[in-house]
Amino acid sequence: MTQPLPHPVAPARRTVVLAGAGAAAALLAPALPGTAAAATAQAPGKLQPYASYWFPDSLPTGTPGDGVTWRSLKSWRAEDDRDLEFNTSTVPLADRFTPVPVNTTARTGQARIASLVAFGHTAGNPAQGSATADHYALSQWAYLDELVFWGGSAGEGLVLAPNAPVVDAAHRNGVPVLGTVFLPPVHHGGDLRWTRDLVQRDDAGRFPLAAKLVEVATAYGFDGWFLNAETEGGDEALGADMLAFVTDLRARGEAAGLRVTWYDAMTVKGQVGWQGALDAENTALFQEADSMFVDFRWTPQTLADSGGRAEDAGRSRYELWAGVDVESTGWNRAVDWDAIVPTDRDHTVSYGFYRPEWTLSHLPEDRTPGQFHAADQRFWTGSSLDPARPDGSDTWRAPATSVADRSTVDRLPFATTFNTGHGLRWYEDGRPLSDSAWNHLGLQDRLPGRRWVVRTEGRTPSVAFDFDDAWHGGSSLLVDGDLDAPATVELFGTRLPLTRRTVVELVHRIDPGSGPVTVELAVALREPDRPGDPLAYTYLPAGELRPAAGGWSTATLRPHSLRGTVHAVGVRLTGAGPVRWRLGALAVRDTVGKPHPPAALRVTGTATGADGTELRLRWRRAPGPVRHYEVHRILPDGTRRFLGGACGTAFFLSGIRREPGERSARFEVRAVDELYAPSTAAVTAHRW
Repeated sequence: MTQPLPHPVAPARRTVVLAGAGAAAALLAPALPGTAAAATAQAPGKLQPYASYWFPDSLPTGTPGDGVTWRSLKSWRAEDDRDLEFNTSTVPLADRFTPVPVNTTARTGQARIASLVAFGHTAGNPAQGSATADHYALSQWAYLDELVFWGGSAGEGLVLAPNAPVVDAAHRNGVPVLGTVFLPPVHHGGDLRWTRDLVQRDDAGRFPLAAKLVEVATAYGFDGWFLNAETEGGDEALGADMLAFVTDLRARGEAAGLRVTWYDAMTVKGQVGWQGALDAENTALFQEADSMFVDFRWTPQTLADSGGRAEDAGRSRYELWAGVDVESTGWNRAVDWDAIVPTDRDHTVSYGFYRPEWTLSHLPEDRTPGQFHAADQRFWTGSSLDPARPDGSDTWRAPATSVADRSTVDRLPFATTFNTGHGLRWYEDGRPLSDSAWNHLGLQDRLPGRRWVVRTEGRTPSVAFDFDDAWHGGSSLLVDGDLDAPATVELFGTRLPLTRRTVVELVHRIDPGSGPVTVELAVALREPDRPGDPLAYTYLPAGELRPAAGGWSTATLRPHSLRGTVHAVGVRLTGAGPVRWRLGALAVRDTVGKPHPPAALRVTGTATGADGTELRLRWRRAPGPVRHYEVHRILPDGTRRFLGGACGTAFFLSGIRREPGERSARFEVRAVDELYAPSTAAVTAHRW
């Protein structure tokens, strides 16, 4: 590896003029619940919220490009941030556990994985998803330990806060998310004054930008910062200031539960020199951070030496991420895997993927969500497409072959509708309530971590997320193949308690052209003794589906005879000939209820243009547990149209047009609980 960390380039953008603090204050003024009377009218194009980005303090000279707004982090205040409520994550970071590995090659307690992902451009990245299914809907959380919201450019901004959908999805799966501080090389527009801005001290000798970074992460609800200082020209004084800054940032961050990852670029001498190792030039910086991303210049020897040096310093060698650049070639990248995760001895260090969204970007422009997930599975699972059967001849050593998967399914209630966070339509109770494509990672379900383990003595059917039909959300699980023997599809590693009140529900159907299918719930009451051993399942009948039945049906199981802890859940299918069986929802519960509704729904901003009306909605959080909120429009004939959803308490609408004979556009927001039960609706209206 001979190149420094690659850098995103900002393309031309359309002009978006954002309101200043005065307009934000007006926008956030209270309105009467249920009406739009107090909404603040805005000029067209001013209401779309975007992911936030800043320069540390001083701004570039000249004029920002189309769609770019230059802001100073030092001047940021939460009370002036008009997009804060749209960008704030509300899902807490879940606890995780590690089931016994499904193969003999994956290790527990050794190498971990970080990923640097650009989910969009620095500027113009929508805060709450967008109207397209063509999106990097990351879902392989089971193998990740840290996600970096990557980006930044000298023409847009250098400090990036991750948007809420990414953080909410990651947190639901126990993965922390870091924002990025990017100080680019001079040939990428870098200016050393921005580095000096970052490490400036106040009159008391403190670091105001360190305090501001902690304040932003705490307000937005993410987990820390990835520091990437690559601007050349520094000296030992600047190096000393940077070391003191990192020390201060980590100390402040620890009190708030935040992390700091340092990128191997600037050294303690203030100069930029990518070491490809943990050595005398950067150990002090590593010691003051939680982990370090080792530049791509590493060799087997430098990684081995780095691991030993970390342990000599009293740190874990697995707090070092060895960079693996997959931006351009994905799984075709030639990697010396034995230098990082050898198969015949303990792993050397952890590793970090740079830009794994290649699994989307390398596909043709007319790609489908299904094609993306097939490519993503190949990247994370390997060419066998079954983590229980790794292909030893595959030159791409996929994460599932080396790193044990993790799970957060450890308490009741648990439910999933196999919604991947994007889709071609939106479904509720098996009916499409919107024919518009969409993406919003915050609405993503907890999805199976092992894709896909199928146990059978006969032909192995394909298993995939499918977007042609769904029960709730945008996708369902489809098992497709000619069965000549029972096939068990393993779904979730769990630690769920079984009691006399436990109920399991499956919502499923068969597609046209399928033969009859007998369905059983597979429940494992203990884990295997050794990695790679199969789970011992107990099978509970869930009914037979026949072609004449048609449509979705719900199987309700009460496993009263079973006691203890459920360690895994799957399904066994038995049929003869072609089978196309679709699983729309799976739920395990011991109680059932209805969530409380949100309150005080109101329109807080409006704008009208050629593409229709834009609205900002806000409501008060519903009491009790809420998974997310769903926003619908009530049409004049009384039907409901899905418009979007969010985990927080604000939502942006665009392209709203008056329906024939409509005096007011009516909107409702419902709270949805972990079992996908909706509350009654809070309602408001926008008068035409």
